[in-house]
Amino acid sequence: MGDYQVTGVQQDTLSAVQLELGGNPNALALRRPFDPLAHDLEASFRLTRFADLKGRGCKVPQEVLNKLVEGLQQDYNSGGDHEHHFMHLAIPRIGIGLDCSVTPLRHGGLVLVQTTDFFYPLVDDPYMMGKIACANVLSDLYAMGVTECDNMLMLLGVSTKMTEKERDVVIPLIMRGFKDSALEAGTTVTGGQTVVNPWCTIGGVASTVAQPNEYIVPDNAVVGDVLVLTKPLGTQVAVNAHQWLDQPERWNRIKLVVSEEDVRKAYHRAMDSMARLNRIASRLMHKYNAHGATDVTGFGLLGHAQTLASHQKNEVSFVIHNLPVIAKMAAVAKACGNMFQLLQGHSAETSGGLLICLPREQAAAYCKDIEKQEGYQAWIIGIVEKGNRTARIIDKPRVIEVPAKE
Repeated sequence: MGDYQVTGVQQDTLSAVQLELGGNPNALALRRPFDPLAHDLEASFRLTRFADLKGRGCKVPQEVLNKLVEGLQQDYNSGGDHEHHFMHLAIPRIGIGLDCSVTPLRHGGLVLVQTTDFFYPLVDDPYMMGKIACANVLSDLYAMGVTECDNMLMLLGVSTKMTEKERDVVIPLIMRGFKDSALEAGTTVTGGQTVVNPWCTIGGVASTVAQPNEYIVPDNAVVGDVLVLTKPLGTQVAVNAHQWLDQPERWNRIKLVVSEEDVRKAYHRAMDSMARLNRIASRLMHKYNAHGATDVTGFGLLGHAQTLASHQKNEVSFVIHNLPVIAKMAAVAKACGNMFQLLQGHSAETSGGLLICLPREQAAAYCKDIEKQEGYQAWIIGIVEKGNRTARIIDKPRVIEVPAKE
């Protein structure tokens, strides 16, 4: 397991962890939906209980983060020894505020592309949670057109609130999901860090050594481009609605607009979507001459669209007209008042799709190709027009209901 350091976690957990990363003869059994009773856990066991209950899934507010990022950028731009080290390199050092850091290496015109991410459990199936966490880490590489990952590290916080039995069941399953997703991406997990923590957290680091033609700097959008989105919105709404099935006072707010079956279908669609790699979407960005992309995650569609717009070289703005949403989740969001701000573009997404600027004449072919290769739809959701590097959603966007994948 490389240099996996374990702080305060009992040796038996480490043994289970090493078994998982080394290969498990019962791997097929892990593919079934998670049933707590099958693992001798209480029927009421919920992995999401071990999240940060006060602000699960919350990020630092975007405007606060932007200020911090600006401060870092100023430090780099002010010169100093750090900057001089890169003066002789033709490749610029980029990355602050973008999805990945891109560091020129001393050797042969290569760059190091790196990203990291972690979060709390948001679904109750530990194996799927591991897959989602890994897909989410890799997504930032894919957003920059990097389709090969050379190495991954895993970052794991084991909750102090878990019983030994819960820990010994759940943690190996999470790690197995993470590892299987990495294998699907054509990479391996060689190390990381495991700590004990009041909450359960799962994430990692992804690194690639690349040539400059292997990544797409997301700053080349031109007037007339269109915006394509490769996964539906509404994952946060679907996950919350599923948790509310157990909470009568919450469920009563939404049961007039959605059935239990609708919620379960939406939840499984969301899990499936979040666990799906953006790798094919990334590969096709090269084929169809994408001018830049980002992935839609914690700041919602509009938050990430605004960040992408702000990095453009040309004086352009993004206008979004269509919102593909997991079926019935727009109605659920509406029934909850302004809690999610889904149609305003602020609802958090986890391991969401790529938002891509594509030449207008190639966008339809891109969408057709991705559906042919993956069996999943992508949508043209907006346009690039002349403007001052902002993004907005029109007043009454068209909601596209995306049905459950049977």
